Amino acid sequence: MAWKEGSSAAAAAPPAAVDLLAKARAGIAEAATLDRPHERYAAAHLAALRAAAAVLAARATPETGTRRRQPIRSAWEVLAELAPELAEWSALFASGAERRARAEAGIAGAATRREADDLLRDAASFLRLVERLLALRPVLPRQPAADEADG
Repeated sequence: MAWKEGSSAAAAAPPAAVDLLAKARAGIAEAATLDRPHERYAAAHLAALRAAAAVLAARATPETGTRRRQPIRSAWEVLAELAPELAEWSALFASGAERRARAEAGIAGAATRREADDLLRDAASFLRLVERLLALRPVLPRQPAADEADG
């Protein structure tokens, strides 16, 4: 499923999510052209991370108030919480985060050709799933709270 400007699918997700999906798609395309396994692995993992960020952009709500600062959590942890239907994907990609860091550092042995190819296929499947998920979950306008409506 492709996201096109002005399509109903693009209108179903907030602009930040649509932008992240476009970057994820470009990352998948770039990863497919890379010959070195560690570079392909890093690019594919980053593309999956951008797809996850698109879900977070569509589903997360900003915190208000003066709550204590929470510890920093990975996007994969937050994704599993906000989109439980993607928890298995979150676990898969979270398990590859350390390998991606080594690959991004230029360590040639960080990923084998098979690992890179497998991750590229997984990232492409995950992106397609996220695109369908966001197209089916339109962003509705915020409804005023009861006390706001009375004022």
